[in-house]
Amino acid sequence: MNARDGANTGNIFNLTMLMDFYEFTMANGYFEQGMEDRIAYFDMFFRRVPDGGGYAIMAGVEQLIEYLSDLRFNEADVDYLRGKGVFSEGFLDYLRRFKFSCDVWAIPEGTPIFPQEPIIKVRGPIIQAQLIETMMLLTINHQCLIATKANRICRAAAGRPVSEFGSRRAQGGHGALMGARAAYIGGCASTACTMAERDFGIPATGTMAHSWVQSFDSELEAFCVYASLYPDRCIFLVDTYNTIKHGVPNAIRASRERLLPNGHRPLGIRIDSGDVTYLSKMSRKMLDDAGFPDCKIFVSNSLDEHIIRGIISQGAQIDAFGVGEKLITSQSEPVFGGVYKLAGVERADGSVEPKLKLSENVEKITTPGSKNVFRFYNRKDDMAIADVLTLDGERIDEGLPYMLFDPENTWKRKTVEDYYVKQLLAPIFINGECVYASPPLAQIREYCLSQIDLLWEEILRFENPQEYYVDLSQKLWDLKYGILHELSGSYSRGS
Repeated sequence: MNARDGANTGNIFNLTMLMDFYEFTMANGYFEQGMEDRIAYFDMFFRRVPDGGGYAIMAGVEQLIEYLSDLRFNEADVDYLRGKGVFSEGFLDYLRRFKFSCDVWAIPEGTPIFPQEPIIKVRGPIIQAQLIETMMLLTINHQCLIATKANRICRAAAGRPVSEFGSRRAQGGHGALMGARAAYIGGCASTACTMAERDFGIPATGTMAHSWVQSFDSELEAFCVYASLYPDRCIFLVDTYNTIKHGVPNAIRASRERLLPNGHRPLGIRIDSGDVTYLSKMSRKMLDDAGFPDCKIFVSNSLDEHIIRGIISQGAQIDAFGVGEKLITSQSEPVFGGVYKLAGVERADGSVEPKLKLSENVEKITTPGSKNVFRFYNRKDDMAIADVLTLDGERIDEGLPYMLFDPENTWKRKTVEDYYVKQLLAPIFINGECVYASPPLAQIREYCLSQIDLLWEEILRFENPQEYYVDLSQKLWDLKYGILHELSGSYSRGS
């Protein structure tokens, strides 16, 4: 769905107008002050990883590109804003002629990301850079949240496939579709959402509902009919009445009567209620004894990473998981706190005047200037060491030792050698023209999983993970704390 779907009807799918009202009042103010051509720099970053985790996952860039590529205001939009009675005709005419012309850089989808580093950087006319805030945050925050949660769940499954089952619990259709996309990036093997397969190529899977079993005179009849209809993909839902007494025995009987005589075997059974650890152990023995050791056991029922880890540690005999509401809504922490802050404005000579937001909460103090993000890797094993924010134009000489230091606790420092660096922010738009080709979704997923493997196990811990350091270059540290000294009178050096 792009920014102009439904534009002529004035309905909610005109995504250009999906922005906080104060974006318009600020933009009108900039225009009235003659600031519409002033070049500003904004950063999107987040302050804390959900669920107390050690990392998050970047997602949603492709949808942001779609939005920005078709960003314009039609007459219905302008007429609506005129009716508010607070905007000048000059500003409304500006919107009528609006053409996106910003530069945008973003960390590619699937990359592990960390607090306080720019995951998106925008440079452009201040009105334009301001107006895109809401949709940028909405798009990136949502998909980063779900991709991160999905990856936690998939890691908890310890190599067993996880299917995203959350469409019916998602916050609306868009949440279901984009949530399925993000969950796939994070590691889910499939989805229950048919539209996600059609639009994104994510494998769609499904078995049967309890209503199917209840619709027949007996559970056995329901299983036999299903086996006849779908002999190559037959998974029996065995907990409608009694899993051990009736469900599994009827699945075995239906397999013997309808599948085996025609050269087919049952793909699996699904358990959706009860003590799944106990039921999976009992079911496994029954299936093995019946000659179906290849019949998989699928489990659903309000799962999350903690429940999955628990039942696996108890020896549950489970081959795959279906995870719904706690994934698609990230129920344990349903907000990804990405923010979008001004970092600088250009002077007449083209240099950048840095801007900093001061706060009594240290984590809310922003980092000024136009910046790059470099990831340091160990040459011996390719493991990620730390990320470093630098000012534009700074270069890191991989042939020289580099001192990393904690921006807040500057006595914590480490000199690294035998490393290499990668610049994380990739150009997405230059002068309003898209210069980035989004990779296929399956490739993003593979990239994501490969990058997670480059993080130390201490960072991947579910409880009390080691903090991954996001450091500042000496020049950037001096700039930031020099401004803090001017604003607050407190200043101590990092060297």
